[in-house]
Amino acid sequence: MEEFLGPQAEYNEEEEERKYYRRKRLGVIKNVVAASVGAMIVYSVYMGLLQMQLILHYDMTYREVKYSNLGLEDIDRKMLMGINVTPIIGLLYTPVLIRFLGTKWMMFLASGIYALFVSTNYWERYYTLVPSAIAIGVAIVPLWASLGSYITRMAQQYYEYVNYKEEHVQEQKKLPKGVCHNYIIIFHSVFNIIFHLSFVFAEFPMRLVLHGYLRDDDTHILCNVKACGKDTLIPGFNTTVLTNLPRSMLLIQVESVLMGFAFLSMIIFLVLCGAAYRPTEEIDLRSIGWGNIFQLPFKHLRDYRLRLLCPFFIYSGFEVLFAITGFSLTYGVCILGLKNLWLLIVVYGLSCSVFSSLSLCILRLPRWLCLVSGAAVHFVLLVTLLAFSLQRKDNENYTWYLGPLLVITVLWGLGTALNKTGVSTLLGMLYAEEKERLDFVYTIYHWWQAIAIFIVYLWSNLPMRAKLSILLATLLVACYCYWVMERRLANDVRPRLPRIPRPRHKVKGYRYLEDDNSDESDSERSEEDEEKEEDEEHVVEEMGAEDREEGGQDRGAQGADSPRARRRGAEGNRGKWEDAGVKDGEREDHEGW
Repeated sequence: MEEFLGPQAEYNEEEEERKYYRRKRLGVIKNVVAASVGAMIVYSVYMGLLQMQLILHYDMTYREVKYSNLGLEDIDRKMLMGINVTPIIGLLYTPVLIRFLGTKWMMFLASGIYALFVSTNYWERYYTLVPSAIAIGVAIVPLWASLGSYITRMAQQYYEYVNYKEEHVQEQKKLPKGVCHNYIIIFHSVFNIIFHLSFVFAEFPMRLVLHGYLRDDDTHILCNVKACGKDTLIPGFNTTVLTNLPRSMLLIQVESVLMGFAFLSMIIFLVLCGAAYRPTEEIDLRSIGWGNIFQLPFKHLRDYRLRLLCPFFIYSGFEVLFAITGFSLTYGVCILGLKNLWLLIVVYGLSCSVFSSLSLCILRLPRWLCLVSGAAVHFVLLVTLLAFSLQRKDNENYTWYLGPLLVITVLWGLGTALNKTGVSTLLGMLYAEEKERLDFVYTIYHWWQAIAIFIVYLWSNLPMRAKLSILLATLLVACYCYWVMERRLANDVRPRLPRIPRPRHKVKGYRYLEDDNSDESDSERSEEDEEKEEDEEHVVEEMGAEDREEGGQDRGAQGADSPRARRRGAEGNRGKWEDAGVKDGEREDHEGW
């Protein structure tokens, strides 16, 4: 036993520990890339299938020949209603789901719901399509809140693994302000670079399968269209857009391929994505009481930073849907025809992906530059679109509009990239040291985006001039509110954050509301309360230290499984055995005496 537990001559403790944490850092990078690829595959499959499904169901011949009196138009309307309306209640259940399942398992479950939506397209009926669409609406906010908090948490973990020798890391203390901002910027940039490729891959079914069945004669599809641009109410596309119907076996093969990729995304989330929190941290996160978990997202709206960013959250939801629905149909398809729709979406996705890397400039430049630059680009484009109008005439060639429309698409993708990456990065930087608040903050962000999705669904019958005016007004209000927020932060105005109750592992009923009231904010607490809490925490730390000595629990925050920790544990156990042997010997001598 002495030889086994004793120090080894060839063993270099520092080198082994360095290798251990290097593997941990590589694991964090693997987690970020896996989560990004998984989300990209999920949305590639979802958007590609939905686009192909809506085009097929729009064709009158397809509806009458394949489904006769089934009522596909009504099914599509209710399906879109389920996807767009259901997320508005996401604030009620998202934090509870994330705390109950965990961040990783929430992403896995949400990807499974998207796979369920794909599977229902094998048998297109009301009782299959509509419930699966409602399930997707339920999963949208939890999925995106989990992704946002997961990427930010990975940045915090990477900092801890880089600086594992720091005292505040080993003792699991709160991180100093601003120490992991660079990692948050880089990881969110990587996520958006990968994810925005989903717009590109989503057009593969359209380009490779459905493109050959679309009519080449744009005058037939656009025969009822009189105007394009700002004066358009609803484009009057012809209801027969297919030259002939695709074979049923071909559609089944396409859906099978998409189903395979949906399962691949689930496997990526399950196998390649590691846990965001240690098991003890997850227990602490859900041990504050389910009543508090339900209430805290609403109470976080007291924070002026979140309130002032709400207009940007709403605009973030507006502009993406406007790009892939409003602009692409009213300007792109209306002028160029349905066969060029895939090209506009592909260019938009590539532009978003490439220009997401520009957010890395925040590493050297002020953080407001990213959001303000994206807003400036969109402001110029919105004014340009408000001034553009085209009256269509028969037997006239409009292909020369392709170049200007592609330029507008690229610039809109630039603004989208700076906006989406800037908002998610800004939230991560504002709450970088508050890891127990990340799921609440990102839930609020994506809930406001869900409200924007619902508003876009409601305004579908408005004229394009009204839609552009709403976008422009929202953008101006968002920029003003963001300026006010940065000014308050520069003046060191302390935000009002709700107090997170301490974990209670033996909670019965609602007794945790007696002492720990989450209605109380940190700024309202008196000095006596703070001193009392510090004394209580000191007692708890002493008790925890005794428990760790008795039970052999982990000492450090990240070094629990490291080679150094294992060696200390072995030496400690050997010392305990020796002490136990001495005590037994003394007890025998005493009994003999």
